[in-house]
Amino acid sequence: MGRVYNFSAGPAVLPEEVLKEAAAEMLDYKGTGMSVMEMSHRSKAYQEIIDTAEADLRELMNIPDNYKVLFLQGGASQQFAMIPMNLMKNKKADYIITGQWAKKAYQEAKLYGEARAIASSEDKTYSYIPDCSDLDIDEDADYVYICENNTIYGTKYKTLPNTKGKTLVADVSSCFLSEPVDVTKYGVIYGGVQKNIGPAGVVIVIIREDLITEDVLPGTPTMLRYKTHADNGSMYNTPPAYGIYICGKVFQWLKRMGGLESMKERNEKKAKILYDYLDQSKLFKGTVVPEDRSLMNVPFVTGSEELDAKFVKEAKAAGFENLKGHRTVGGMRASIYNAMPVEGVEALVQFMKKFEEENA
Repeated sequence: MGRVYNFSAGPAVLPEEVLKEAAAEMLDYKGTGMSVMEMSHRSKAYQEIIDTAEADLRELMNIPDNYKVLFLQGGASQQFAMIPMNLMKNKKADYIITGQWAKKAYQEAKLYGEARAIASSEDKTYSYIPDCSDLDIDEDADYVYICENNTIYGTKYKTLPNTKGKTLVADVSSCFLSEPVDVTKYGVIYGGVQKNIGPAGVVIVIIREDLITEDVLPGTPTMLRYKTHADNGSMYNTPPAYGIYICGKVFQWLKRMGGLESMKERNEKKAKILYDYLDQSKLFKGTVVPEDRSLMNVPFVTGSEELDAKFVKEAKAAGFENLKGHRTVGGMRASIYNAMPVEGVEALVQFMKKFEEENA
């Protein structure tokens, strides 16, 4: 069997070019006589890998010099605790709840201080982004927290919240590098890489330097202090070395593709193909209000659980993998990250049309 069209929400599809390069270097990375998997993270060859990866990411996102780039472990979920441990100086933070991951982050922050949910879209199963233009932000809030693209529910902030001067912290796990971003609007922008950038096991944190201090909550472990990692260039302990190496290859692939402007165009084109079909289909319908739709994650339903299950099963047999929706919402979800080719989305829509004819 050849490569399938993999619509998984994460770990997700990677660019074929990157996989081929990694395969070619598996036994001997650039004349070292060993794989990056076997290499000391203290070696000159590895230092060059991580330095190049950081430089390429800085170039892609246009990251200002007063922001640190950290390659960490523990996934986005560990950041749910690390953020309050490091940033909650007044023991107050405001959270906007637009899905399961924002909610988990909010519940975690309550362990460390007074976290408030200042807006939520839970009333309509997170199918929209609440109006964030004039929120009741605590004047003592240390930060305002969002999950910018909601993987499970398929929503995305098109306008960042008005934080009234407070530091914005954003989890961008599922929209990382999908379009240009103004890093200066955030205090912290972070994400697990296993959706749009690399293999599971790395989380990238981009944090403004003034937020990295010794002044953390009492009892914060050494490993959970941003300063520990910033002072040591993400090498305080053994980093997720192979994962960072693959991320670095993806950054170089993105540069060859024309950077984030051209990714945005590609992603808009792919999403439009699928959303246009959903909007005219009599059988399938998208679950998100049109103005808040994600370019990365597209949830849809038939309205019948039996038909949904039949669709997922037949799609899998036809080479379309991982279209089953998240267990908390059911239905279907197509994740169409950077590495999903436009042909994959076109083929999916053709398959959906055929299914609709047969099951009308």
